[in-house]
Amino acid sequence: MIFLIVGCEIGFWVLLMTGLATRYLLRARRLSNALLISVPMVDVVLLAASVIDLRRGAPASPAHGLAAIYIGVSLAFGPQMICWADQRFAHRFAGGPAPVKAPKTGPAHAAYERGQWLRHLLAYVAAAVVLGVFTLLVGDVHRALKPWSVMAPWGIVLAIDFVISFSYTIAPRKRRGV
Repeated sequence: MIFLIVGCEIGFWVLLMTGLATRYLLRARRLSNALLISVPMVDVVLLAASVIDLRRGAPASPAHGLAAIYIGVSLAFGPQMICWADQRFAHRFAGGPAPVKAPKTGPAHAAYERGQWLRHLLAYVAAAVVLGVFTLLVGDVHRALKPWSVMAPWGIVLAIDFVISFSYTIAPRKRRGV
């Protein structure tokens, strides 16, 4: 399962970069669209492989939990990562405008950080839903506990991220030299 997760991550970036290269270097819009539309299919492959693995009786493991995390993070942050890569590729290879950078100071930075934390929370909830589906598929709550073991450490990270992200609302970063 771990190798599949790594393969899906590699597949995500290969499809994304190939799609962008096809769009901006080869100017093949239709092929580019097909490649970029297939990027989310990586998540579908991982979800299907995990479900098949569990349905065939494989012991539920933390690796299945990592698959759920991958899917949750991909759902929450995937569109943002694709937009990030597209902006940079268009700027570098197609004369597009300079990429928009995240604000570094003030209330705009605080709002950006809160939004990123909300994406993080969405990823966490999506992973929990996927784990819930895995638990239903296993059919035995005790047998399905191992994949859930990844959620506690991630919950701690989510709480720390909350404190850091929302601290900028209380004490916004100031410009240097001010």
